[in-house]
Amino acid sequence: MLFTDRADAGHRLAESLGHLRGDEPVVLGLPRGGVPVAFEVARALGAPLDVIVVRKLGVPYQRELGFGAIGEGGVRVISDDIVRRGRLAQADLASVEHAEAAELTRQAERFRAGRRRLDLTGRTAIVVDDGIATGATAAAACEVVRAQGAARVVLAVPVAPPDAAERLRGSTDEFVCLSTPFAFSAVGEWYQDFSQTPDDEVVSLLAQASTAPASTAGASGARTAAQTAEAEETDAAKETDVAEEVAVDAAGVRLTGDLTVPAGALAVVMFAHGSGSSRHSPRNRLVAAALNEAGLGTLLFDLLTPAEEAHRSNVFDTETLAERLADATGWLRGRFTGPIGYFGASTGAAAALRAAATPDADIGAVVSRGGRPDLAGPLLPAVRAPTLLIVGGNDPLVIDLNREAEAALRAETRLEIIPGATHLFEERGALQQVADLARDWFVSHLVTPARP
Repeated sequence: MLFTDRADAGHRLAESLGHLRGDEPVVLGLPRGGVPVAFEVARALGAPLDVIVVRKLGVPYQRELGFGAIGEGGVRVISDDIVRRGRLAQADLASVEHAEAAELTRQAERFRAGRRRLDLTGRTAIVVDDGIATGATAAAACEVVRAQGAARVVLAVPVAPPDAAERLRGSTDEFVCLSTPFAFSAVGEWYQDFSQTPDDEVVSLLAQASTAPASTAGASGARTAAQTAEAEETDAAKETDVAEEVAVDAAGVRLTGDLTVPAGALAVVMFAHGSGSSRHSPRNRLVAAALNEAGLGTLLFDLLTPAEEAHRSNVFDTETLAERLADATGWLRGRFTGPIGYFGASTGAAAALRAAATPDADIGAVVSRGGRPDLAGPLLPAVRAPTLLIVGGNDPLVIDLNREAEAALRAETRLEIIPGATHLFEERGALQQVADLARDWFVSHLVTPARP
């Protein structure tokens, strides 16, 4: 079984965990790669999401090989067999453990960003990772969860080697694994995209989950049917958050999207994804979470169908992408009456600018991240929306293209260059700067004018 990426793995894993929905579980992702998988599982089950922080103890001369793991609460799991076969000295083991303990504390504080750890007392806890190699980290996570009071511990992963899977079945109440291939050498070989998950993505997904209605489901224990009915009647009588998967009709094509509108939101920002990206893009999700926290709605949707994405040339057909974005904007106006903005990345920025340049666009603001505004060409002077261009300081070609676009745009325009950042803004803190700039731009140009 081959997975497209972690989001795809999460979707498939959730299908095998549907029987747990009635238990009102808590989903716990192992950082970093397990959190994107857990995010999809939690959303599908309508369950709250938290992070379970454990650290693998890697053999000093082969870090990918773990001789054990440590977890919150002082839990320590060691593979005596690997220690013995690796002839590892106690001093080396202690040095690795000391360093990983410090990192464990740092991660727990950073990932939760001031939020309290979810109470697991008496709950069903689903521990999720993107795959298992030795199983030491997953075993430690399960021990930590049980020590934190969980009544039932379920370990769920997309892929694991048969021997590790067999060991883990005996240490959990339930073990769910989609694939246990005999020809197993590494987790990453079972993914088309197994790129590293940065800390910022983990923070973003946890923040996004905490703002969704599902994140509080079951927080006070199981509801009775009468309590549930009463809550539904109360919710129907007042304005509530919206967080749903939607089907968008655009230029004769049915596209899938994720619509999030906080209660009382005064504006919605539509995301136009760049080449090789999708609505599951961790970079765009981090920005969307920042906008949601600021009270702005977001619509992340795919401008291309899965079949169209297979042909690389389609991602550069910005005319078609802009047409679909414009039609999708009309669809959104049928559901939301407030101002609308565009956030575009890479080639998606060109599509956003093209769509904003149409005579009846009425777009309140545009933000471009690492954009290719040159692909919007002669239409740039027709853009009337205030436009923020964000580029990485170590992306010289794109800087030049954006400077030319800044000169061509006649609406209010600002170029922000983030020092040290490359095209994908993968450097530490760079993407958060993008999110902060975008949030401030949209709040200033979409929300503030709407107030009396």
